Amino acid sequence: MEYRMLGSTTLKVSVIGFGAWAIGGIGWGSVDDAESLRALQVALDEGVNFIDTADAYGEGHSEELVARVISGRRDQIIIATKVGNDFYHQPRRKNFEPDYVTYAVEQSLRRLATDYIDVYQLHNPSPEVIREGAVFEALDRLKEAGKIRHWGVSIGPPSEGLAVLQNTRPATLQLVYNLIHREPEESLFPQIQQRNVGVIARVPLASGLLTGKFDATTRFAPDDHRSRWSLETMSANLERVEQLRFLAGERTMAQAALWFVIQQPSVSVVIPGAKTVKQVQENVRTLLTPCLTPAEMAQVAQLG
Repeated sequence: MEYRMLGSTTLKVSVIGFGAWAIGGIGWGSVDDAESLRALQVALDEGVNFIDTADAYGEGHSEELVARVISGRRDQIIIATKVGNDFYHQPRRKNFEPDYVTYAVEQSLRRLATDYIDVYQLHNPSPEVIREGAVFEALDRLKEAGKIRHWGVSIGPPSEGLAVLQNTRPATLQLVYNLIHREPEESLFPQIQQRNVGVIARVPLASGLLTGKFDATTRFAPDDHRSRWSLETMSANLERVEQLRFLAGERTMAQAALWFVIQQPSVSVVIPGAKTVKQVQENVRTLLTPCLTPAEMAQVAQLG
């Protein structure tokens, strides 16, 4: 495993982390808790030390599973979780009120069976929340109290990341970046590098598209969030994947996709989701395969 500093923090993170949304059991079809726990254990045994979860993943279930595997070695594992999707109160809603954040962090600490969170992230706040800024003061208070070590923001489009950087000083930004979605390269990454903000790159496999295993006949279960993709979106993305198949050979398509993200200088850690041991093993073995060559990277760039 290789390790990098997470921005300006003192945290040294594995370049490949563990994305723990799928193991929460909501949004990714059927999930086996026993297999999820084995997958987490294998990841840690392979040197993965960064786990990204959220209170909303399975309404706390993902955090509870993470707690079971970090028991006894908490100081060796870097835990990032999120706040902002209020499922505790009806109606369910986005909630970044300072009092709510203070309440929610205690619930995450309890489920994770720990007394601190390494990176506490706002879970896709609106531009209005970013501009208003009261939630950032709440996060600073939690840091002063020792409940969290650092805080960051999980964003959608790059414009949200730029707004965060203009209004506050996060330790990290979590964003979508992969061979299909490269939007952060143009405007956001230069600002991130200038400010030494840690980047947590999510969806590196484009929710499985970049494994190369889907085709026009693929259908997702109704409880899988990917079932909402339109036929047009699916068709366009599958065409893009076909254009990228030249990257496979000595590595799988998934490993090529991970290398692309790892080789971006702005990225500290990439967090492919996994819910099986096999998926974890393929992810971590990426580092045993050849990285993308300059010629391959240039060909990717030509695709736009």
